Order: sequence, then C-alpha cells, then structure tokens
Amino acid sequence: MNNIEIAKSVIEAIGGKDNVSSVAHCATRLRIMVKDKEKIDTNRVENIEKVQGAFFNAGQFQIIFGTGTVNRIYDEVVSLGLPTSTTSEMKAEAAKQGNWFQRSVRTFGDVFVPIIPAIVATGLFMGLRGLLEAFGVVLPSDFLIYSKILTDTAFIALPALVVWSTFKVFGGNQTIGIVLGLMLISGSLPNAWEVAQGGEIVPIKFFGLVDVVGLQGSVLPAFIIGVVGANFEKWVRKYVPEVLDLLVTPFITLFVMSILGLFVLGPIFHQVEKVILSLTTTVLYLPFGLGGLIIGGTHQLIVVSGVHHIFNLLEINLLSATGQNPFNAIITAAMTAQGAAAVAIGVKTKSPKLKALTFPAALSAFLGITEPVIFGVNLRFRKPFVLSLLAGALGGALSALLGLAGTSNGITIIPGSMLYVGNQQLPQYLFMVAVSFALGFTFTYLFGYDDSMLDTPVEAEGPSSQETQEEEVGATATERTDEKLHSPIVGEVVALSEVNDPVFSSGVMGQGIAVKPSKGVVYAPADAEIAIAFPTGHAYGLKTDNGAEILIHVGIDTVSLNGKGFEAKVSQGDRVRAGDIIGTFDSEVIAANGLDDTTMVIITNTMDYAEVTPIATGSVTNKTRVLELHV
Repeated sequence: MNNIEIAKSVIEAIGGKDNVSSVAHCATRLRIMVKDKEKIDTNRVENIEKVQGAFFNAGQFQIIFGTGTVNRIYDEVVSLGLPTSTTSEMKAEAAKQGNWFQRSVRTFGDVFVPIIPAIVATGLFMGLRGLLEAFGVVLPSDFLIYSKILTDTAFIALPALVVWSTFKVFGGNQTIGIVLGLMLISGSLPNAWEVAQGGEIVPIKFFGLVDVVGLQGSVLPAFIIGVVGANFEKWVRKYVPEVLDLLVTPFITLFVMSILGLFVLGPIFHQVEKVILSLTTTVLYLPFGLGGLIIGGTHQLIVVSGVHHIFNLLEINLLSATGQNPFNAIITAAMTAQGAAAVAIGVKTKSPKLKALTFPAALSAFLGITEPVIFGVNLRFRKPFVLSLLAGALGGALSALLGLAGTSNGITIIPGSMLYVGNQQLPQYLFMVAVSFALGFTFTYLFGYDDSMLDTPVEAEGPSSQETQEEEVGATATERTDEKLHSPIVGEVVALSEVNDPVFSSGVMGQGIAVKPSKGVVYAPADAEIAIAFPTGHAYGLKTDNGAEILIHVGIDTVSLNGKGFEAKVSQGDRVRAGDIIGTFDSEVIAANGLDDTTMVIITNTMDYAEVTPIATGSVTNKTRVLELHV
C-alpha cells in the first residue's frame, strides 16, 4: 500500500471529504477537525498500514504516523482536496468545540490544572511525614513546625492561587489577580478555619450588615471573583486613557473587586460551595459502598466525554474542607481496571503490532494517564472498555467500603500510593489496586478479547511501516549496531512516562527520554544525517551512522508557535557530527505562550532493537550519554 492509497483509506475511514473541516500535522500526528465525530471508524483507521495509533482529543482526531511519514501522508490528503489550516488555528477552533457545558468544563480545567502540582506536593509532604512517623521516628518540634509550613501553605493561599490562575485564563493582569486573592485571606480578617471552630474568633460585621471572614480554603468563591475581576479589569481598561492605565486600572479593579469579593460574591458563593460539598460527600459516603460503585463505574466514561476536569474543583474543595479526598481512591480503581484490560489484551493477542501498543499504553495508565489506553486500545474493541467499567465500579465500591481517602489529588495508582502513607492506609490501598487489576484483567482475558476481533488477521500482518517506507524511497536498511547517544539538550532528565503528552509518555512513538532544558540549544546526539528538519525549528529527525532513527521534539504542542522562538541551523540531508548545533529555541517564548519546553528524544525505530535503555538521571550536558541501544 503506497502513500496515496493510505491517504484515500484514511479519508474513507473518517467519513469522507465532506466530514472534514480542516487538516494539519505536527512532527508525528495528522490532526483532523471533523464535522461529525460519529462518522469516524477508529478501528478501521488503526488497521491502515503505517498507522501507529489514533484517538480523539481536544476536538481533533489525531492519527499517529511518526516522523517523516506524517509529512508524506499530509501532502497526499491535501492533494486529494482536504482543506488545510495551521495547527494553531486548529487549536483555537478546537477550543470552540462542544456545547456550553463542555466549554465551561474545559475552562475549569484550564484554571485548576496549573494549581494541582502545588496540591500534589503538599500531599506528598504529608506522606513523607507519615512515613517517618510509621517507622517510629520522633520528630523534633522545630521539624514539625517546618513540616506544617510544607503541608499547610498551599491550602492557606489557595484562594490567591485560584484568583491568579483565573485571571490568567480570562486575560486579566495576573499580578492584580494574585493581590486580589491575597486580600481575600488577609491577616486583618478573622481566619475562616478558626471561626468555624467556635470560641473567641468571630466574624467581623462590616457596616453593621455583613458578617465577613477570610476565605481560607475556599475555591468556588475565589473562582467566581477571578472571573468577574478579570472581565471587569478588561472593561475598565477600555475606557481609561493609555497614559493613565498603569495607575487607574489597578486602583479601580482592586477597589471595586475587593468590595464585591468580601461583601457580596464571597459570602454568597461560600454558601453555594457548602451546598456542593454537602452533595458531594453525600454521594461519596452512600451506604454499602454505593458511592464508590457509581463513581468507579462512570468516571472513565466521563473521561471519554472530555469533561472530567470538573472533578478538579470538587477534589480541591474536599481537600481544603476536610483534608481528605476519597474520590482519588475511587478513580484509582477505575483507572487501574482500564490499564489491566489493556494488559490482558497484550498477553492474549498474537499480533506484534497490538502488543507493542498495549503494554506502553497500560504503563501510561498505571502512571495516571488513561487516554492512550482508552482511545488506543479498549474503546477500539469496545468489550474491554465496558468490562473495565464494571471492574472499576467493583473496585470503587471496595475503596468506599475500606474508607480510603488520599491526602491530595492529581496523581493515582503507582505514584498515588504516596498519598496513603501519611494516613496509614497504604496496605488497604494496595489491596484495592490489586483487586481492581485482577478484575479488569480477568474479565477482559476471559470475555473481552480474542484476535478474531482484529480487522486484519494476525497472519496477514505485513512488513512494518518502516520497512515499507524504506522500500518506497528506494533506501537500503543500515546494518544496526549497539551505540550510546549523547543528550541533545542541556538540562534535567525527565522520565518519558512523566511527559504531559500521552503519545510520548505511553511509548507508542518509541522509547527514549525527555529533558527539561536549561539552555536553548539543540545538539546532534551522534554522527548522523538530518532526515527531517521542520521549518518551524521545533522538531528534527536524524538517522545515525549506526542505524538509529531519532526524533528530537522541542516542547509539547510547540508546532502551534509556527517557528516563533525557534531557529533551525540545519536542513534535510545535512551531515552532522555529535555535538554540532542543529537548532536553537527560546524557552521564555515557549513559556509566555503557555506551553511546556520539555524536549523528547525518541528512538522511533525502537522495535529494531532488543533494548533501548535510559542511562542518565539528573543534570546532563551535550557531552552526557543518555541512551544505550542494543540490537
């Protein structure tokens, strides 16, 4: 099957030309905006030659072809008449997709996701303190005070963090946002937690009318104040002369919003928040584990709908109000079951291509990201997804019966285990995870999958995509030998599984490492030929003299910058020596556009090697060997 035939097959499988709004591509994926998602036959797409996976995400249907191949397929689909757009235009259009509720939930996600790392760190600090206490370590009073600083600060300052993030998302001045948030928890106000305990600390009755306390730990009021404040600031700025903007706009914004926040919006939405919290806890603590059964059985369905970010608000609210998060343990059961179903398919199938997809996707799930396993494996065959929902429901019910509750949110399964050390629930947590895994694996292995469900019989699987590509261009395969590769980036090594992009973190593109840059220079990791040099400068494909095919991808979704902040120093076909500079980039430009500059180094022909092993941790330079390849 040549590239034009593949392009035609893709168009047919996604519902034809009339179902396509626009098409774009990045370094590895064909990104398609479709008019009707239901017309896509994902199973058919995934069985097209050279396709390494496909899933629907962020309003786009993304088909993974890999470096080089995606360029050729893109050219062919465009030549067949599909409308094009830039990736940044497509990303903007994707943000408009869905109904008002879906768009609102995406906004919740945009606001609360940046806050989660601070909450996660707080939970891990609690876990470390609990671990020391579990081993009978007597902590000095000074250390206990210090540990309270580590575990309490994020929650004390939570309203300020929420207002800051909301101002950022809604286009307000972030500094004004964080100052407004700090006003809500000013030390001049009675502390909300101390007032709730009763005693001498009581609310202040402002102007003889309104009882006012600080909003320590409040989430919803801070979010509403942030939304109103950001929009009010933009409205004020329209009418203030430029010469006075620096003085007048912040003054009016803080003055008006402090009044609204403390005396109107804060008190009203604090009561609304109490009602939401009460309803949430009612469901979570239904008798006989029913709350866990319901949430565990539906959570991954909600992930498929793309509106699961709303739970960030509920989880952070639970943690702030009660210090516990039972929701975390329940969704851990649901996610474990999804990963276990993929493992069962990988164990049972005889298809090398499917095995290569299932195990990395399952690992991604066990590290807390289930999108690759849902969209790439379980939904493809339907039964495994349904059976893993059942397993997740039973695991969630067990979690509720055991009374499991984490000390943070945002991490689950393997990394999430640290959230159950401080409250001495780790044995029960591990038991729940084991039961959820066993149920998901057993249901799927016995009833959910066999190779007859593959559209293409295992025996009919032809040569690999790479072999076909080499035949097409008339190339001869290089005889591969063992080699060690230098880091193309100066910075800190990050495990590939921790990268915030499921295509890379799942390993579906191949094994490798990631590096958080401290210097904006890309170096050649070995003597090689430049196979691909994107004009945007954000990604490079190299083929080393020893046969390794390497993708260096600077940042996540940085193709949307259209080359801003990047400069390629090489062209396709150039020869480079290890350590040569092949490009530069500006991390500040990447960060200013809300993107992550973590750089992935992927061996795209991983399947040609017996082993691809990361051999470096911590700080690395372009002289540090970071990957070891064995044939």
